[in-house]
Amino acid sequence: MKRTHSHLVALGVTAVAGSLATVFLKNFISGEKKIKKRIPRHYTIAGDHDQFERSMSELLGPPILEGNRITRLENGVEIFPAMLAAIAAAEKTITFETYIYWSGEMAEVFSLALSGKARQGVAVHVLIDGFGCDCLGGKSLQRMSDAGVQVEVYHLKKFGHANQRTHRKLLVVDGKIGFTGGVGVADQWRGDADSGDHWRDTHYRVEGPAVAQIQAAFLDNWMKTHATVLHGNAYFPKLEPAGPHRCQMFKSSPMEGSESARLMYLLSITAAEKSLLVANAYFVPDDLVTATLIRAVRRGVTVEVVLPGEHQDSTLVRHASRHRWGRLLRAGVRIYEYEPTMFHRKLMIVDETWVSVGSANFDNRSFRLNDEANLNVFDREFAAEEVAVFNQDKAKAREVTYDDWKHRPLSMKALDAAAALSRSQI
Repeated sequence: MKRTHSHLVALGVTAVAGSLATVFLKNFISGEKKIKKRIPRHYTIAGDHDQFERSMSELLGPPILEGNRITRLENGVEIFPAMLAAIAAAEKTITFETYIYWSGEMAEVFSLALSGKARQGVAVHVLIDGFGCDCLGGKSLQRMSDAGVQVEVYHLKKFGHANQRTHRKLLVVDGKIGFTGGVGVADQWRGDADSGDHWRDTHYRVEGPAVAQIQAAFLDNWMKTHATVLHGNAYFPKLEPAGPHRCQMFKSSPMEGSESARLMYLLSITAAEKSLLVANAYFVPDDLVTATLIRAVRRGVTVEVVLPGEHQDSTLVRHASRHRWGRLLRAGVRIYEYEPTMFHRKLMIVDETWVSVGSANFDNRSFRLNDEANLNVFDREFAAEEVAVFNQDKAKAREVTYDDWKHRPLSMKALDAAAALSRSQI
C-alpha cells in the first residue's frame, strides 16, 4: 500500500518523539530502586571499628589499605604548585580527570605543563567532563592534543547519558603519586581564600598503596570513554608503604549502582556515636538522609554543618538547600554559613576517627547521578587535624538558628520552595 506524505511525516514525528522519550528516561528516570528505609544501627565506628571497616571495605570497597601518606593542601596557593610540581617530575605516565576545566590562566598553565611532558615522551591521558569544561574548542585543549596528549571528553556525545557526569578530581603521576579533592582547574581556586574571588577548598596528595586505587578510579572512566586499558608497570608499579595512614579510594557511578555514595554516607552517619562534622559546598539532603541526621542528634551525636554563605556559585542550590534546613535546625543540627568567600570543601568527619574527603557533595546529583571519588581515611591523628581545620572554617562562619530560618522573608521562602522542586537533579 502506498504511504501518503502525511503518513510518513507522522511516522517521523513518532520516531523523534520515541527517541526523545528514551533520552529523557535514561537521563532523568532511574530504573534502580532507591533505599527508602532507615539503615539499622548494628555497630559504631570507634567501639566496633572492625565491623565498620569490613562494611566499608567489603560492602562498598575497595579495601582499606595501610601504609599511606596523605598530605593536606589548603587552597590554590598550595594545591596548584604541588600538582604542577608532580607533573613536572613525571617520567613515564600522567593520568588526569577533572570536572571543571574553565578557560583562564590556570587552564593555560596546566595545558602548557601537560603538553610539555607529552613532548618529552611521557604518556599523558586527560579526561574532562563535557559539561564542566567551557573551553572544548579553545586553545588549551587543542594545544594538548597537538602535543600528543590523549584528551577525552566524558559523555558529551552520549545523549542517553548526558545527565551522568564525571565529577571526579584525580591526578596520578607515574602510578606513584596521587591527588584528589574538590579542586578543578579554574582561576577561582587561585590564591588563599583571601578574597571573594578566591574559593576556599582542600586537595590531598597521596603516596603509598592507595595510589593504585586512585589510578583504578581514573581507568574506570577512561575505559568507558576511550575503550583502552592502561596497565603495566608504568601505570601500576609496585608501591611500598609510605606513611602511617589507612585509607581507601572510594568511587561511585550510576552505571555501577547509583546508591553506593549515598549508602556510604548513610552508614557513616548511622554509625556515629559522638560527633559528625560536615563541610560541603552543595548540601541538599533527601528525606532519608535528613531523618538519619536527626536520629543521630537524638541519640546524643553533635552534628555541625558548614556551608557556603552569600558567596555561592549556584543560587538554585542555595535556595533548595535552605528549604531543607527547618527539620534539621529544629532537631538540633547546627548550621553555619561561611562568610569570606565561596566555600567548596567536601568533608565528613565521624567521631574524630573516620574522614571522607573528595568530590562528592551532599546532594542527589552526587549520590545518584554523578561519577564521584572520595578518599576515606581511618586514622585518629589525621581526623584530629581535619577537626582543627573544620573549626577554623567554622570560626569564619555565621551560625543560622531555627528562629532565623523560620522568620526569613516570605519572598525567600517562596524561592526556596520553588528551587526545592528540582532537588532530584541538583
